[in-house]
Amino acid sequence: MDRPFHENICEEHLFSSIFNKYAKDLHNFLYYRYGDLLNPKDKVQEAFIKLWENCAKVTPDKAKSFVFTTANNLMLNEVAHQKVVLKHQKTKPKMYTNENPEFLMQETEYMDKLQKALSNLTYAQREAFMMNRVEGKRFKEIAEILDISTKAVEKRIYGALEKLRKDIKEL
Repeated sequence: MDRPFHENICEEHLFSSIFNKYAKDLHNFLYYRYGDLLNPKDKVQEAFIKLWENCAKVTPDKAKSFVFTTANNLMLNEVAHQKVVLKHQKTKPKMYTNENPEFLMQETEYMDKLQKALSNLTYAQREAFMMNRVEGKRFKEIAEILDISTKAVEKRIYGALEKLRKDIKEL
Protein backbone atom coordinates (compact mmCIF):
# COMPACT_ATOMS: atom_id res chain seq x y z
CA MET A 1 0.00 0.00 0.00
CA ASP A 2 1.82 3.06 -1.32
CA ARG A 3 0.25 6.17 0.34
CA PRO A 4 1.42 9.71 -0.37
CA PHE A 5 3.61 11.27 2.29
CA HIS A 6 1.29 14.30 2.61
CA GLU A 7 -2.49 14.16 2.47
CA ASN A 8 -2.88 17.90 1.84
CA ILE A 9 -0.78 20.95 1.07
CA CYS A 10 -1.53 23.13 4.10
CA GLU A 11 2.08 23.12 5.29
CA GLU A 12 3.75 26.37 4.30
CA HIS A 13 6.94 24.86 2.90
CA LEU A 14 4.98 22.39 0.76
CA PHE A 15 2.64 25.10 -0.56
CA SER A 16 5.61 27.36 -1.24
CA SER A 17 7.38 24.64 -3.22
CA ILE A 18 4.22 24.07 -5.29
CA PHE A 19 3.95 27.79 -5.95
CA ASN A 20 7.59 28.03 -7.01
CA LYS A 21 7.24 24.97 -9.21
CA TYR A 22 4.06 25.91 -11.11
CA ALA A 23 3.59 29.71 -10.96
CA LYS A 24 5.78 30.58 -13.94
CA ASP A 25 4.34 27.77 -16.10
CA LEU A 26 0.81 28.80 -15.16
CA HIS A 27 1.52 32.42 -16.06
CA ASN A 28 2.97 31.42 -19.41
CA PHE A 29 0.00 29.15 -20.11
CA LEU A 30 -2.46 31.99 -19.43
CA TYR A 31 -0.38 34.56 -21.29
CA TYR A 32 -0.05 32.43 -24.41
CA ARG A 33 -3.70 31.45 -24.37
CA TYR A 34 -5.37 34.79 -23.51
CA GLY A 35 -2.76 37.52 -23.92
CA ASP A 36 -1.73 40.24 -21.52
CA LEU A 37 -4.93 42.31 -21.51
CA LEU A 38 -6.73 40.11 -18.98
CA ASN A 39 -3.91 40.28 -16.40
CA PRO A 40 -2.57 36.73 -16.28
CA LYS A 41 -0.36 37.61 -13.28
CA ASP A 42 -3.44 38.50 -11.25
CA LYS A 43 -5.18 35.28 -12.25
CA VAL A 44 -2.13 33.24 -11.20
CA GLN A 45 -2.22 34.94 -7.80
CA GLU A 46 -5.96 34.38 -7.46
CA ALA A 47 -5.60 30.71 -8.41
CA PHE A 48 -2.96 30.17 -5.72
CA ILE A 49 -5.09 32.04 -3.19
CA LYS A 50 -7.94 29.64 -3.95
CA LEU A 51 -5.50 26.74 -3.62
CA TRP A 52 -4.47 28.00 -0.19
CA GLU A 53 -8.11 28.45 0.85
CA ASN A 54 -8.78 24.84 -0.19
CA CYS A 55 -5.44 23.39 0.91
CA ALA A 56 -7.05 20.81 3.21
CA LYS A 57 -9.00 19.35 0.28
CA VAL A 58 -6.16 19.23 -2.28
CA THR A 59 -3.45 16.61 -2.28
CA PRO A 60 0.02 17.47 -3.62
CA ASP A 61 -0.45 15.33 -6.72
CA LYS A 62 -3.68 17.22 -7.57
CA ALA A 63 -2.31 20.72 -6.90
CA LYS A 64 -1.10 21.39 -10.46
CA SER A 65 -4.42 20.37 -11.95
CA PHE A 66 -6.28 22.49 -9.37
CA VAL A 67 -4.38 25.73 -10.04
CA PHE A 68 -4.39 25.35 -13.82
CA THR A 69 -8.13 24.61 -13.89
CA THR A 70 -8.91 27.42 -11.45
CA ALA A 71 -6.80 29.97 -13.34
CA ASN A 72 -8.30 28.94 -16.67
CA ASN A 73 -11.82 29.31 -15.23
CA LEU A 74 -10.92 32.74 -13.85
CA MET A 75 -9.74 33.80 -17.29
CA LEU A 76 -12.88 32.43 -18.95
CA ASN A 77 -15.00 34.37 -16.47
CA GLU A 78 -13.02 37.50 -17.27
CA VAL A 79 -13.49 36.95 -21.02
CA ALA A 80 -17.25 36.54 -20.50
CA HIS A 81 -17.30 39.70 -18.40
CA GLN A 82 -15.45 41.65 -21.08
CA LYS A 83 -17.99 40.49 -23.67
CA VAL A 84 -20.81 41.84 -21.52
CA VAL A 85 -18.96 45.13 -21.05
CA LEU A 86 -18.45 45.47 -24.81
CA LYS A 87 -22.10 44.63 -25.48
CA HIS A 88 -23.24 47.37 -23.11
CA GLN A 89 -20.80 49.86 -24.59
CA LYS A 90 -22.29 49.26 -28.03
CA THR A 91 -25.85 49.98 -26.93
CA LYS A 92 -26.64 53.65 -27.29
CA PRO A 93 -28.82 55.41 -24.76
CA LYS A 94 -32.02 56.81 -26.15
CA MET A 95 -31.61 60.35 -27.29
CA TYR A 96 -35.22 61.40 -27.09
CA THR A 97 -37.77 62.22 -24.42
CA ASN A 98 -41.51 62.13 -24.24
CA GLU A 99 -41.52 65.83 -23.39
CA ASN A 100 -42.69 68.27 -26.01
CA PRO A 101 -40.20 70.82 -27.36
CA GLU A 102 -42.01 73.72 -25.74
CA PHE A 103 -41.67 72.17 -22.30
CA LEU A 104 -37.97 71.48 -22.87
CA MET A 105 -37.41 75.07 -23.95
CA GLN A 106 -39.25 76.40 -20.89
CA GLU A 107 -37.24 74.11 -18.65
CA THR A 108 -33.98 75.40 -20.14
CA GLU A 109 -35.10 79.02 -19.78
CA TYR A 110 -36.12 78.43 -16.15
CA MET A 111 -32.76 76.83 -15.33
CA ASP A 112 -31.01 79.85 -16.84
CA LYS A 113 -33.18 82.19 -14.75
CA LEU A 114 -32.46 80.16 -11.63
CA GLN A 115 -28.69 80.22 -12.21
CA LYS A 116 -28.78 83.97 -12.79
CA ALA A 117 -30.89 84.52 -9.67
CA LEU A 118 -28.53 82.34 -7.60
CA SER A 119 -25.58 84.38 -8.79
CA ASN A 120 -27.35 87.56 -7.56
CA LEU A 121 -27.50 86.25 -3.97
CA THR A 122 -24.91 87.37 -1.47
CA TYR A 123 -22.17 84.87 -0.69
CA ALA A 124 -23.60 84.23 2.79
CA GLN A 125 -27.13 83.68 1.44
CA ARG A 126 -25.98 81.43 -1.39
CA GLU A 127 -23.78 79.35 0.93
CA ALA A 128 -26.54 78.75 3.49
CA PHE A 129 -29.20 78.22 0.81
CA MET A 130 -27.13 75.64 -1.12
CA MET A 131 -26.16 73.77 2.05
CA ASN A 132 -29.83 73.52 2.96
CA ARG A 133 -31.47 72.87 -0.41
CA VAL A 134 -28.76 71.00 -2.31
CA GLU A 135 -26.90 69.12 0.43
CA GLY A 136 -30.01 68.67 2.60
CA LYS A 137 -28.41 69.99 5.79
CA ARG A 138 -30.62 71.23 8.59
CA PHE A 139 -30.40 74.76 9.98
CA LYS A 140 -28.63 73.57 13.12
CA GLU A 141 -25.99 71.68 11.10
CA ILE A 142 -25.37 74.72 8.91
CA ALA A 143 -25.07 76.92 11.99
CA GLU A 144 -22.42 74.59 13.45
CA ILE A 145 -20.46 74.46 10.19
CA LEU A 146 -20.53 78.23 9.63
CA ASP A 147 -20.09 78.97 13.34
CA ILE A 148 -23.15 81.25 13.46
CA SER A 149 -26.49 81.08 15.25
CA THR A 150 -29.46 79.10 13.96
CA LYS A 151 -31.43 82.36 13.69
CA ALA A 152 -28.73 83.78 11.40
CA VAL A 153 -29.00 80.70 9.18
CA GLU A 154 -32.80 81.06 9.05
CA LYS A 155 -32.47 84.74 8.13
CA ARG A 156 -29.98 83.98 5.34
CA ILE A 157 -32.09 81.20 3.83
CA TYR A 158 -35.38 83.07 4.04
CA GLY A 159 -33.72 86.16 2.59
CA ALA A 160 -32.34 84.05 -0.25
CA LEU A 161 -35.79 82.57 -0.95
CA GLU A 162 -37.41 86.01 -1.09
CA LYS A 163 -34.71 87.32 -3.41
CA LEU A 164 -34.94 84.24 -5.64
CA ARG A 165 -38.74 84.55 -5.96
CA LYS A 166 -38.43 88.22 -6.82
CA ASP A 167 -35.57 87.74 -9.33
CA ILE A 168 -37.19 84.79 -11.10
CA LYS A 169 -40.53 86.63 -11.49
CA GLU A 170 -38.74 89.67 -12.98
CA LEU A 171 -36.87 87.51 -15.45
